[in-house]
Amino acid sequence: MGEAEREAVLVPELAALTERHREACPPYRRILDAIGAAGPYERLVDLPWLPVRLFKTHELRSVPPEQVFRVLTSSGTTGQRPSRVCLDRDAAAAQTRMLAATLRVVLGERRLPMLVVDSRAVVRDPTLSARGAGVLGMMNFGRDHTFVLDEQGRVDAEAVKGFLARHGGERFLIFGFTFMVWRCLRDLGADLSQGVLIHSGGWKRLAEQAVDNAEFRRRLAAECGLSRVHNFYGMVEQIGTVFLEGPDADGLYCPDFANVVIRDPETWQEAPPGVPGLIEVVSTLPTSYPGHVLLTEDLGVVRGVDDGAWPGRRFEVLGRLPQAESRGCSDTVGQG
Repeated sequence: MGEAEREAVLVPELAALTERHREACPPYRRILDAIGAAGPYERLVDLPWLPVRLFKTHELRSVPPEQVFRVLTSSGTTGQRPSRVCLDRDAAAAQTRMLAATLRVVLGERRLPMLVVDSRAVVRDPTLSARGAGVLGMMNFGRDHTFVLDEQGRVDAEAVKGFLARHGGERFLIFGFTFMVWRCLRDLGADLSQGVLIHSGGWKRLAEQAVDNAEFRRRLAAECGLSRVHNFYGMVEQIGTVFLEGPDADGLYCPDFANVVIRDPETWQEAPPGVPGLIEVVSTLPTSYPGHVLLTEDLGVVRGVDDGAWPGRRFEVLGRLPQAESRGCSDTVGQG
């Protein structure tokens, strides 16, 4: 949807969610009462937001304990307290369904053979981390899942060779966290030209190596033949909502059920396109916990509105807020 249509659809849905969570989640109700949030909400920027860090320090859920189907935890670095997100069965089903709708744009309708740039061990942990949830969620869209790393975290070149012997001549899906993709795929010496790569997170280490998105894409194209590459931005606190990089690498785009607002970190007013600020993410998916309007600790900027390959806002993530906790994910994976 274009920006005006998207706002017209989202505002009433998010306003209704705000009232639903107000009734069902007493801590959330106390927060809204304390800040005087009473509506009406006419624009996205009018909706009351929660700082994403609250999910590290408080249990915020809008369903009774017996209805909690799954608790997801974030992949904070060692020593940090992880976020905890409670899903009931309806919310878990919705996040899987809407993630599929988002990715269908670049993957098509059929399940593709899938190369996972990780170890199978990451999805076996009973307390599912954000990294494990990301891998497990993406595995729904693939078949003949082949892991690039063995159980000890070493590159399994023979497994990749076998996968490419079976599927290298047709379109296939590759998924992994950004730093692991950079570390593992380039040294394989494999032809991945039929692959569609979806990746996220792990930019911190690449920034230390002076590798930006343009260099990442250039080297993967030159060394592996990978030209269909889509970065995405997402977080466990809004699981199922991903902001996918457009086909021309001109920014991240919002799915129809979500949007972003960039806020000035001093005035909290909306920053205009081209002016950096804190990223606020909104999504209609969080129904079992009040995570529908969240102020992140990431800096970003809107690069354009209704002027790119896809409709809506396109934006760029510039990095973490100074002194904010590292997000973890592939940044915490050893060099192996």
